[in-house]
Amino acid sequence: MTDNLAKLQDIVGKQLGMDPNDIKPDADFSNQLGADSLDVVELVMTIEDEFDIEIEDELASQISTVQDALDYIDKHADKN
Repeated sequence: MTDNLAKLQDIVGKQLGMDPNDIKPDADFSNQLGADSLDVVELVMTIEDEFDIEIEDELASQISTVQDALDYIDKHADKN
């Protein structure tokens, strides 16, 4: 979903101080976007709030790219 991608790019951009247009789906949060572990935790919490979903800790640790997060959002946001 393009809307979810744009919303996710805005969230990540605000959290990491980046231009949302520079955040590509295949970008790795840690390696390419420079997010540390605290940034990732805060991103997960913000994603949960903004998309009204819950991401279990075990699954959150498996989300390493923007596309991983988008796939999770697309799969779970519609269930609420």
